[in-house]
Amino acid sequence: MGARCSKFSFCWIHSHLNPSVLESSDQENGGKSEKNLWPSFSEYSLEELKAATNGFSSENIVSEHGEKAPNVVYKGKLENGLLIAIKRFNKFAWPDSRQFIEESKQVGSLRSERLANLIGCCYEGDERLLVAEFMPHETLAKHLFHWEAQPMKWAMRLRVAYYLAQALEYCTSKGRGLYHDLNAYRILFDQDGNPRLSCFGLMKNSRDGKSYSTNLAFTPPEYLRTGRVTAESVVYSFGTLLLDLLSGKHIPPSHALDLIRGKNYLMLMDSALEGHFSKDDGTELVRLASRCLQYEARERPNAKSLVETLTSLQKETEVPSHVLMSLKQEIESSTKPLSLTPFGESCLRLDLTAIHAILEKTGYKDDEGVANELSFQLWTSQMQETLNLKKHGDTAFRAKDFVTAIDCYTKFIDGGTMLSPTVYARRCLSYLMNDMPQEALGDAMQAQVVSPEWPTAFYLQATCLFSLGMENDAQETLKDGTNIEAKKHKN
Repeated sequence: MGARCSKFSFCWIHSHLNPSVLESSDQENGGKSEKNLWPSFSEYSLEELKAATNGFSSENIVSEHGEKAPNVVYKGKLENGLLIAIKRFNKFAWPDSRQFIEESKQVGSLRSERLANLIGCCYEGDERLLVAEFMPHETLAKHLFHWEAQPMKWAMRLRVAYYLAQALEYCTSKGRGLYHDLNAYRILFDQDGNPRLSCFGLMKNSRDGKSYSTNLAFTPPEYLRTGRVTAESVVYSFGTLLLDLLSGKHIPPSHALDLIRGKNYLMLMDSALEGHFSKDDGTELVRLASRCLQYEARERPNAKSLVETLTSLQKETEVPSHVLMSLKQEIESSTKPLSLTPFGESCLRLDLTAIHAILEKTGYKDDEGVANELSFQLWTSQMQETLNLKKHGDTAFRAKDFVTAIDCYTKFIDGGTMLSPTVYARRCLSYLMNDMPQEALGDAMQAQVVSPEWPTAFYLQATCLFSLGMENDAQETLKDGTNIEAKKHKN
């Protein structure tokens, strides 16, 4: 195995120890190389999709109205194991197959982490089906209106609004800004708990079909007059979603606007959020919702303006969505290490005391071979002071005085006269002992930069990622550390 560059190392260097789960929306094909490997748009046979859904079994239906819906959505699994969502249109919804294919391919050309992307279609006989990425953690409606364990947190509600605005801005930039019937059932949550906009709403339910199936009280006023969806209509629907997020209920816009005009906006707020949001943030979101719900379409903000406003409102940006949502991430069996070393076991258990004992026992033997070219002047004028700082840090580390250890090791590192992966490892654990996992992750990555094939650097990265709630990434990094250590022992 060659020197492995952890995918977190670039993020750390780029963000200077301020990682944020909100930074990248991957709005252009070519944004994040690792996460940008979406399947290309394909044409599926009806037999493939029948096999994927057990013959379109009713048990596979995931759309909110079941078999009664005019267009039913099924969960399916392709032969290669890929989970998919299949929208099966009503018979004769798209009589012209060429028009259906053209529309499908246009929507299928979009690729963003803010969308549940369209990856294929099927047109055989009078059958018309769309195939999209499957999102395992259900809809915004379920988490907002029908929650069981706990209501959605304020920070997560703000994130939903922000990600949705980014999705709309991306679609608009690609010439697909018209979204049909935007509502809480169209927002889906992926494996990481991140909200995504369903691609199905980027196509009408039929060539000449209605664009809104919801109650007329939630329909944009100009649509009632003209029957046409415009970019401003989509922003109006976004405003109704902001009301959903604020209230935890599906409140008619007219009622909400009456409360806002009467300065009674706090009556809008979900009682479950009491004490968990600032009045200023609540006011700002209410103000944005009222702008989106203006009767005159030209007075509403555009998608870019929505993103700009919501950016400054984001909270807990370093916390992954699945943690905010209290969702358990599914960890693929392929990412589970087969046989863990004692260090690996300690990482998996987040047993910091055991890790401290391992680092203390190992000492500095792993620093052997690290290049430290020092001039004679540095040896004579600075080395004694530098070594004293490390010595004081080691004494504090041994005594479990981790605050002092951080201080001494920081001065040693800032001196710049020596490179020591072990010092980074020890300061990393000291940060973890002081509940500073982001800073700890930075040190674990820097230890890897100094010593690319050092298992300890990977083990500590895994420990930090577990602390941050990033289960899948932690398991992957733990496996890397285990493999590197096994390789060293073989040699």
